[in-house]
Amino acid sequence: IVGAFGSKNGLADTLVKAIPLMLVGIGIAVAFRGGVINIGAEGQLIVGALLTTFVGVQLGEQLPGYLGIILGLLAGAFMGGIWGAIPGFLKARLGVNEILSTIMMNQIAIQIGFFLLRGPMIDPAELEAGTNIPHSARLPRILDMPRFTDMAQSLGFTESAKDLGITGYLGELYGVLVEPSRLHSGLIFAIVMAIVIYIFLWRTTIGYRIRAVGLNPHASRYAGMHVQRTMVLSMTLSGLFAGLAGAVEILGLHHRMFEPTAVSAGYGFSGIVAALFGKLHPLGIIPASILFGGLLVGGDKMQRATQIPQVLITAILGLVVLFVITTDYFVRKRTNLRIAQEAAAVEHEAITPTEAGS
Repeated sequence: IVGAFGSKNGLADTLVKAIPLMLVGIGIAVAFRGGVINIGAEGQLIVGALLTTFVGVQLGEQLPGYLGIILGLLAGAFMGGIWGAIPGFLKARLGVNEILSTIMMNQIAIQIGFFLLRGPMIDPAELEAGTNIPHSARLPRILDMPRFTDMAQSLGFTESAKDLGITGYLGELYGVLVEPSRLHSGLIFAIVMAIVIYIFLWRTTIGYRIRAVGLNPHASRYAGMHVQRTMVLSMTLSGLFAGLAGAVEILGLHHRMFEPTAVSAGYGFSGIVAALFGKLHPLGIIPASILFGGLLVGGDKMQRATQIPQVLITAILGLVVLFVITTDYFVRKRTNLRIAQEAAAVEHEAITPTEAGS
């Protein structure tokens, strides 16, 4: 906890880790809400990062302003969406199990990535694979954006948090926002996307259909909803957000792509955990991603400080996840039991007067 949240660098690293977890988690939540299980976010993230890298390298310097960033994000979202739509279509039309198909799509994405990065996409001017994204096509760091300190200076204050009256942990967070770090504007983008998807799922007709199909596809079919089309849409949106995660990682953090697994870093699978932590709710995924990002950063720092094998650190993280999921299961089971008992009591009270009158 101290390593992840107890210093400015630790907090910045935690927020950097939380960005792809947040975007992947949002996509996973959409799929689960739509009644399909997406295990292929890892592959969708990779193909999104690949197309973003290609577009950024080829067109980044030719586009003015932020058009390169926008095009890179759209490219990643498009490729991730296509990669997610394929298993969704196979599930809806042919009845292919989406868990198996998405796992296979992960492997296909990884192998395609290795082929492209060691062949067609390699930079002839460099000994290693990968090419840098031009500066004009990169997501700006938080430090480079309009900051609170600019407002403070205009009001006559200095740049320090102390002079602004910001102390304690808020002061640490303030320092993360205004001091040099790897933290980039993808954090703001991910939070905005979480809010947008919340509005989409709970405030629009299409979102209602997705949730209805996920809760009961048979009842939704009888209600006139197109269940198969909704499943494909859910998987497409899920892949779209995983592809966005890959695009944001390239444009905001790595700025190049050496190999597929270096960019994905297991976020496609960790995002599933973040989504479960957040109860499959877009707004709940925001703090859940930060928490799980803190676990990842804290685990890395503990491994370096104590020389504990990485396998043991991973096992500890797995136990934490297992504890949270198990606790949630028993809480839901207890709640369902209480609801069933209350319903039985109401039914008994309704039957008793009828029997007494007869």
